Amino acid sequence: MIHCIIIITKFKKKMKSLKSIIVLLAIAIAMPGFAQTKKAVPPAPPQLKKTIAFTPPRVVKDVVSKNIGLQLYSLRDDIGGNSENINDIIVKTGKMGYKYVEAANYSNGKFYGLTPEEFKTKLAANGMYALSSHTGYSLAQDVSKTNWNDVWAWWDKAIADHKAAGMKFIVVASIPVPETLEGLQAYCDYFNKIGEKCNAAGLKFGYHNHHQEFEKKYPDGSVMYDYMVTNTDPSKVFFEMDVYWAMMGHRSPVELFKKYPGRFTILHIKDEKELGESGMVGFDAIFNNIQTAGAKYLIVEVERYNLPPLESVKASLDYLNNAPFVKKDYSK
Repeated sequence: MIHCIIIITKFKKKMKSLKSIIVLLAIAIAMPGFAQTKKAVPPAPPQLKKTIAFTPPRVVKDVVSKNIGLQLYSLRDDIGGNSENINDIIVKTGKMGYKYVEAANYSNGKFYGLTPEEFKTKLAANGMYALSSHTGYSLAQDVSKTNWNDVWAWWDKAIADHKAAGMKFIVVASIPVPETLEGLQAYCDYFNKIGEKCNAAGLKFGYHNHHQEFEKKYPDGSVMYDYMVTNTDPSKVFFEMDVYWAMMGHRSPVELFKKYPGRFTILHIKDEKELGESGMVGFDAIFNNIQTAGAKYLIVEVERYNLPPLESVKASLDYLNNAPFVKKDYSK
């Protein structure tokens, strides 16, 4: 009996302690901030990061569709290594609103595996035409060892094919950087001769820059790009200014326009990725001085992307169509 009394007494004491703990716990839970200290902060939605990285331009309803072309190199992966998707890409490019294209795949008399006539027809069926093409035939490293018969036979065929595709221009995308000024002069003479041949066929010949032409200097102080412009005949050779690569070569496109007015018949409008994405290229200043440049045609080129390539080239076209400083057509 005594043992039972002792056990009951201890049990009552434990119950009082338990009640105290429960009361204290209830008070703590009711205190402001208790529950919040354990609550995880929800992660930002994944689309927010994409929006911060790049916001595609807002498309204005009923915006004017401008006379702008696309360098198909921008869609090289979508076209495919064997050009197996070229038909689909032509359709999609036309639907975006591009008016013309610049090819980058001339080989064995064909463009993306199509004969010049087939290429022209497929583009026309989708509201476009081929304005120009990047192609060329490099000289031997030792120019004196160049087989000129092969060189001119190649150019005669290329000029005929580009004309059959309905093109207005042939553009050499780049050349191996000559180590000597004599080697560079050989290319200038070569370009003048190509220009003569193109003129005779009703085409125009030009050269497209990257950054290296602005960085290469020769012992007499000549800069490769400036030497090329001043040592080629304006009636035979124009320059397709790639505004982004000029900036990467630490030269201002506007200053080059002013230094060599009228030499830049075509402009490659390019940015680090989609147009207007980087803030590095002063597009408004470029377009405000476009008359000085002598530019008649604009070609969008995108080499790196925030978006899938097809979306990227569409966003870049939208940027230009929405830009108040870009006129509808510079060719007239």
